[in-house]
Amino acid sequence: MTRKNALVFGGAGFIGSHLLRSLAESGEYDLIVSADIAEPRFVVEGVEYKYVDVRQPIADDICPGASETYNLAAVHTTPGHEDWEYFYTNVLGATHCCDYARRIGCERIVFTSSISVYGASETLKDETSALEPDSAYGRSKLCAEEIHAQWLNEATDARRLVVARPAVIYGYTERGNFTRLARAMEKGRFFFPGRKDTIKACGYVEDLVASFRFALERNETHLTYNFAHMERYTSEDICDTFTDVAGYKKVTLVVPMPIMMLGGLALEILGKLGIRTSINRARIRKLYKSTNIMPQKLREMGFQYRYGLKQSLQRWLEMSEGAQFK
Repeated sequence: MTRKNALVFGGAGFIGSHLLRSLAESGEYDLIVSADIAEPRFVVEGVEYKYVDVRQPIADDICPGASETYNLAAVHTTPGHEDWEYFYTNVLGATHCCDYARRIGCERIVFTSSISVYGASETLKDETSALEPDSAYGRSKLCAEEIHAQWLNEATDARRLVVARPAVIYGYTERGNFTRLARAMEKGRFFFPGRKDTIKACGYVEDLVASFRFALERNETHLTYNFAHMERYTSEDICDTFTDVAGYKKVTLVVPMPIMMLGGLALEILGKLGIRTSINRARIRKLYKSTNIMPQKLREMGFQYRYGLKQSLQRWLEMSEGAQFK
């Protein structure tokens, strides 16, 4: 078996930590390096953790002989940052990661983009759909895709690029949308903003990580694919599954959008007065809009998901070891 060295930019984050564990458990690597500015969500034995800021030029010696580079580093919470912050990290980071791969001769890059490059839509979209990002985050990710494509196309060597466009990803140590939903449902404080049938493309983290390996094994020069469950889950489907798995009270209340927006405005005013809140009108509008994205490419290539929505929530609960979706 050919041994390999892997470098994961953004390895301390949620997806990065799961990726590092998968790489380590494979037994195929002589060296695995996590490059990040944050503390890891959980420490993986056998991984070297290094402080690296992708917004700055990257030293050549952080992972000697890296044969695979994964670029997961990003500012991604949206809304939550000024527009310039997404470009500063996501575009500059892509530039520096590709510069690093170019200098050391690394021929394989996996880059995590986002379904945000399509924009929110009620209409079903797949990899052939027009790219119409409607947020600074989505636009920054599209720019980063183009930077990685330039790295691929500038050379005649054996370079290979995998671009994954994940939907909302959830699982152990997520601390994002699904975690907030679980906390709200646990306390009986969640209700549907405007409607129950909003389609929310989502996917489980361990299946996402498995898709990276699957894509690399395809041996295609440039492969771009969406990642989400094949099923089109609605907000109601997701809440009902949490109820089924964790025993939460079923959510039935639908609050009209005008009332939701008025409440969001009030919370924004409280925020300006120093009372911290994560709810605002932009986040409410995001909850109301569908992200109707199909992973058609994975379907055509025959990728096998290990977990459906219910099975993945059960797996997450088990990994939390008694906590409620840690």
